[in-house]
Amino acid sequence: MKTIHKFVLKSYLGPMILTFFIVMFVLLMNFLWRYIDELVGKGIDMGTIVELLCYAMANMISLGLPLATLLAAIMTMGNLGENYELLAMKSAGMSLPQILKPLIVLTGIIAVGSFFVVNNLVPYSNRKMQSLIFDIKQMKQTIEFQDGLFFNGIDDMSIRVGHQDPQTGLLTDVLIYSNPKNKGGDMTTTLADSGYIRLSDDKRFLEVILFEGERYDQTRNANAWYNKSALDRYVFSLQQANLPMKGFDMQRTDASLFNNSQTQNIRELQQQIDTLERQVSSATTRSYDPLLKERIFARDTTVVVASDSLSEVRRGFPALKALDSLEALDLRTRSRIWNQAVTAARNSRSMFSFDESQAKDALNQLYRSKVEWHRKISLPVSIMIFFLIGAPLGAIIRKGGLGMPIVISVIFFVIYYIISLSGEKMAKEGTWEALYGMWLSPFILAPIAVYLTYKATNDSSLLDMDWYRAKLKPLADRLEALVGRAVRIVRKERDKK
Repeated sequence: MKTIHKFVLKSYLGPMILTFFIVMFVLLMNFLWRYIDELVGKGIDMGTIVELLCYAMANMISLGLPLATLLAAIMTMGNLGENYELLAMKSAGMSLPQILKPLIVLTGIIAVGSFFVVNNLVPYSNRKMQSLIFDIKQMKQTIEFQDGLFFNGIDDMSIRVGHQDPQTGLLTDVLIYSNPKNKGGDMTTTLADSGYIRLSDDKRFLEVILFEGERYDQTRNANAWYNKSALDRYVFSLQQANLPMKGFDMQRTDASLFNNSQTQNIRELQQQIDTLERQVSSATTRSYDPLLKERIFARDTTVVVASDSLSEVRRGFPALKALDSLEALDLRTRSRIWNQAVTAARNSRSMFSFDESQAKDALNQLYRSKVEWHRKISLPVSIMIFFLIGAPLGAIIRKGGLGMPIVISVIFFVIYYIISLSGEKMAKEGTWEALYGMWLSPFILAPIAVYLTYKATNDSSLLDMDWYRAKLKPLADRLEALVGRAVRIVRKERDKK
C-alpha cells in the first residue's frame, strides 16, 4: 500500500469512528426519550438497563451507519482540502478517484459487513429488545409513598401515610384499605400510629410492620338472602405480615415467542414471503369461488315449496322465469322463501367477511416481510451512495471540522429519511411494490452522487462562494452603474425645477 493511501485511510478512520459514536449516541437518546416512562420508577437494575441499551444500539446500526459514513467522508475530504493536502496530491499527478481508492475499498468492506450485521445481529437484538421491553411494561412501579396521598399500585389495596422519614423509611399515621375481590366484598381497614411497608429483596413479598393501631374487619354473609354484615375490631401493639406480591419483579419471557418480520433474517423472510403468498392466494380463492359457485349462482340446491312451478327457484338462471309465479303462492310459502333467501345471503356475507379479514392480515404481513427483505439488501447500497456523496462534497467545499459538514450531512440525511419513510409507508400499505418503495431513496440519490463525483473530479467550483462572487461581480458593477446614472438624472431634473 502506498504511503499516501495510508495517510488518507488514517485521516478517514478517526472521523468515521468519532461520527459513528456521536450518531449512535443521538439515536440512543431518542430511544431513551421514547421509553423513559416505561423505565422510570420500576426499580430496574443497572444491568438490565445496559442490556436494553445494547440491544437498542444494535438495532440502530442500519440508521446510524449511513449518516456516519456521509459525515466522515465530508469531514475527511474537507480537512484535506482546507489544509491544501488534497491540492498537493493532485499536483503530484493523482486524480480524485485514485485518492479515494483506499476509502472506496474500506467503505465497500463496511457495506458488506453491514449486510451481515442487519441480517444476523439486528434480528437477534430485535427479538431480545422486544422481549425485554415487554417484560419491563409488565412490571409495576416500586412502592413510593407521598405524604397525605393514597398509593394504589398494589392490587386490592390502598395505602395512605401522613409522613415518611427519608432517612429511616418510618411511616407515621398509616391508613390501609384492603378489599380482596375473591372474598365476596369483605373489607379490612387498618389504622396505625407508625410502621414500615416495603418490598422484600426479591420483590416477591410485601413486608408490613405496624405499631400501635387498630384493625376493622367487615365481613358479609353471601349465603344469606339479606346479606347480613359483621364488623370486628382488633387492637394491636405490633402487627407483622408478609403478603405475596406479583408484578414487582421482572419475569423474563422467552424471546423466541416474539417472531415477526423484524426478528427474521433474509432466509427466514424469503420462506415467510413464499408461505404468505400462498396463503393470500388460497384465502382469495376460498372467498370468491364458493361465494359465486355455491351461494350466488348455485345450481344444485333447491328451495322446497308447495308449488311445482317454483321447483327451479334456486337452480340458476332458469329461476328468473319462476319469479312471475310468486304471486300465485300463498303468504306463508312466500315468507318461507324470503327467510331462506335472507339466511343464505347473511351466511354468504359472514363467510366472505371472515375469509376477507384473513386475507387482509396475511397481505399486511406479506407487505411488511417484503419491506424488511429489501431493507437488508438496500442498506449496503445506501452506505456506498452516501460515501460517494460525502467525499466529492468534502473535496468541493474544502471545509473541515464539525460546522459545515454537519449542516450538509443533516440536509442530505433528512432528504434521504423523508424519501425512505414515504416509500416504506407506501410499500407497507400495498400502494407500491416493496421493490419501488424501499429502493426509491437510492434511486434518487445515486444520480446526485454521480454528478458530485464528476464535478469534484473536474475541480468544479460548485460550492465555491468566491467563484460565484467573481461571476456575479460584473453584473453587480453594471447594475450599480445603472443605478448611479438614474440617480444623477433624477437630481438633474430636480435642479432644473
